[in-house]
Amino acid sequence: MADNMYATGRRKTSVARVWIKPGNGNIIVNKQPINEYFRRQTLELVVRQPLEQIGALDKFDVMASVCGGGWSGQAGAVKLGIARCLVQADERNKKALREAGFLTRDARKVERKKPGQKKARKRFQFSKR
Repeated sequence: MADNMYATGRRKTSVARVWIKPGNGNIIVNKQPINEYFRRQTLELVVRQPLEQIGALDKFDVMASVCGGGWSGQAGAVKLGIARCLVQADERNKKALREAGFLTRDARKVERKKPGQKKARKRFQFSKR
């Protein structure tokens, strides 16, 4: 197992650079503890999911630098980065993380607004006469 593992995670328009190293479970996001950065409990749970899946919540220290997008996208980006790092740490983690869906990049993004329409898909009311 290598000392420091690095991976990039992306979700919507967010990009997270994630480093993990053997430690005791500290998670730092943008130089802040996870509970200060992600103020919602649900987002903390999202970030911790890959570590819980392989039972390594207290075995690794995580340091993430994330930018772009909103809270939800950033949490998803950090989650993907952690999952990719865990595969680098031990190839045997790959099967469990893949089955749980943590190694799949969610490519959904906001659809752009089209000209002559109200929004991406909503149109102005049609008038026959």
